[in-house]
Amino acid sequence: MSSKSEPQSQQVQWKVKNRIQFPKKLKVALYGSVVPILLLAAWQILSVFGVLERHLMPAPTLVLEIIVSMVADGTLWGHIGVTLLRILIGFAIGVGFAVVIGSIVGYLKKAEQLMDPLIHAFRAIPPLALVPLFILWMGIGESSKITLIAVGVFFPVYLNIVSGIQGVDRKLIEVGKIYNFTPLQLIRKVILPASLPSFFTGIRSGLGLGWMFVVAAELMGASKGMGYLLVVGQNTFSPDLVLASIFLFAVLGKLTDSVLKIIEAKALHWQDSFGKQN
Repeated sequence: MSSKSEPQSQQVQWKVKNRIQFPKKLKVALYGSVVPILLLAAWQILSVFGVLERHLMPAPTLVLEIIVSMVADGTLWGHIGVTLLRILIGFAIGVGFAVVIGSIVGYLKKAEQLMDPLIHAFRAIPPLALVPLFILWMGIGESSKITLIAVGVFFPVYLNIVSGIQGVDRKLIEVGKIYNFTPLQLIRKVILPASLPSFFTGIRSGLGLGWMFVVAAELMGASKGMGYLLVVGQNTFSPDLVLASIFLFAVLGKLTDSVLKIIEAKALHWQDSFGKQN
């Protein structure tokens, strides 16, 4: 009897274990939240015991209070909406130009010889150094802010597109030619799918830089936006407002990157890579 009941008990244990298993996405989210929670707990404890001075580094609870107060009076959504709109427009413009120019430079050798040296020369100029010029040309309105974001986004996307196209395996191109693909078919069916991983790396890097440059853009005389809240916090000596703005930038940046990561995973579902292993 014991020999028969033992396999059955093991089977029941295996079923119970499988039932209480967390979904993979939830497990990843839980793992990713461990370090932030520990850091916030340490920050709160150090603030409570007076190790961190309140007028320089207020506790997380005070930062949360100011976020809740801005949500309650409705001002926060306006600032978030303006910032998201700026980064969306600047990001779209930067990616659009990078895709067109990068595809031409990556595919045509003569275009690379003609345009690539000039683009790399412009890349060596820090985009923030262009701020005075943008203000002189376009003033301190939306045009200069969006242009600055677009310039910051352009270069990482351009570099990754060119690298991705030029890194396509020559054998794949030869297979396409054997099947008598036209240049357009070759680009659509071979080159673009093979260069997609580099393209998504580029747009995620570009988005990260876009969030960096939206702060600089909103420091240029903005009257609304998350960067404007940083200026208000600095001018009124309110470190809780400055920290709340920084925290919101981190959350929004992470959320937008997560959206791109989901799109990347769906677009590259065919890819059998090491990162997809359990």
